Amino acid sequence: MSAPLSLPLEGIRVVEFTHMVMGPTCGMILADLGAEVIKNEPPGGDKTRRLPGLGIGFFRSFNRNKKSVVIDIATAEGQATAVDLIGECDVVIENFRPGLMREFGLDYDTLSQRYPRLVYASHKGFLPGPYEKRLALDEVVQMMGGLAYMTGPVGRPLRAGASVNDIMGGMFGAIGILAALRERDRTGRGQEVQSALFENCVFLCSQHMQQHAMTGEPLPPMPARVSAWSVYDVFTLAEGEQLFIGAVSDKQFVALCGVLQRPDIAADPRFGSNAQRVATRPELMPLLSAALQEQRVDALMPKLEAAGIPYAPIVRPEQLLDDPHLKASGGLAPMTTEDGGTADVVLLPLSMGGRRPGVRRALAKVGEHTQEILGRLARRSRG
Repeated sequence: MSAPLSLPLEGIRVVEFTHMVMGPTCGMILADLGAEVIKNEPPGGDKTRRLPGLGIGFFRSFNRNKKSVVIDIATAEGQATAVDLIGECDVVIENFRPGLMREFGLDYDTLSQRYPRLVYASHKGFLPGPYEKRLALDEVVQMMGGLAYMTGPVGRPLRAGASVNDIMGGMFGAIGILAALRERDRTGRGQEVQSALFENCVFLCSQHMQQHAMTGEPLPPMPARVSAWSVYDVFTLAEGEQLFIGAVSDKQFVALCGVLQRPDIAADPRFGSNAQRVATRPELMPLLSAALQEQRVDALMPKLEAAGIPYAPIVRPEQLLDDPHLKASGGLAPMTTEDGGTADVVLLPLSMGGRRPGVRRALAKVGEHTQEILGRLARRSRG
């Protein structure tokens, strides 16, 4: 549970009204960077704690380094308590359905009249516009935002295998919060920050939009794409094992042929340049595939690395828990879970001054810090 002795957001207090992935990701980023993040849960706890199936890991993954309080913001008493707590904070994060926080009197317009320095981050499906009142999910916006079309084979749109928009939406929310805090240092005033799933997904697909704008040609999905490089694919090796290989320069192509002991392929005039190899790819790929079918993945990878050729085994998520690079670089850290056990969690993908922002506290139990936080409020009101 080690962490740097000092962190950049120490002294910043955040209250979080969130569930699922998007809002909690934003709060976790701020918490990892040193902010005091107070997560409000409804009576009985955030339902995300009890999700089954593919959602079972959500709460542990995106709620570390936070404190937990229970305030029922659906009641007048809870709303009044929440308003008082917000008054002690720099930042509010929320990701509930459009209009819910307004119904509770906890929206930015209402709160900013009382707390003009407040930075308020809303995480929604859509930014203001014709779609803004729609409910959205990561899968919904992947279909609407071009990502599912680009990921799946022709005629079979396929969502990405992780909550990419939820997670990146939380990241953009955190970026907006940091910018708003910096602006508050100059102006003395807070502001509302909005981050949205749909706009996030469109941003992910912006390169493809520009491709069409520049060429005027319909875009093929990634499985049907014409690659800019001839050798940029997943190959089947001995015993059915798979390996991605990307030889993206003439030098790398020649080196690959050398590793495979097929200098004749490199010397073939049909394959002399990348442009030629792309044009003759139907002739080239069977030659490389046949040579690779005789190779074992564990024997080939060191040779590719020594030759400076990009490669990647096809790794399942559970295998990453034992990844030697993640372990050696500090990308995994033990966290005490709410049941008293221990689990390795993935840290933020960044280093600051050579240090990884780490795990500072156990995953909070439901309402574990209610007495501490609300007691602090009561003492200040009496003072």
